[in-house]
Amino acid sequence: MNKVNVALVRLLQFVVFVIFTFMVLAYFGAMVLVPLDLVVLILKVFGLVGLGGVIGAAISVSIVAYLGVMVYKTPGLVKIIIDTGLDLVKTGKERVEAFNKIAESIKK
Repeated sequence: MNKVNVALVRLLQFVVFVIFTFMVLAYFGAMVLVPLDLVVLILKVFGLVGLGGVIGAAISVSIVAYLGVMVYKTPGLVKIIIDTGLDLVKTGKERVEAFNKIAESIKK
């Protein structure tokens, strides 16, 4: 019965690891996909106006780049965004390591 309990703890540890890994990948993936989506949305607006293709893409990339520079120049905003993601990583690591203590106490 002891081995079954340890296996259950390890299974739950793996599930928590997978969940936190997904959350971290989704968080940092969103940091990449939001500007790309903004480019696509602005390009679609330019397509409605009649300014499509290469010219619309160049203008929309320029607009998103300018917005990115504004976000970068905002004091402390980039640090808060990065620190939030790193806190998520740290919390996940602590939760996964907490299962090791539970598994060791069951083995005894």
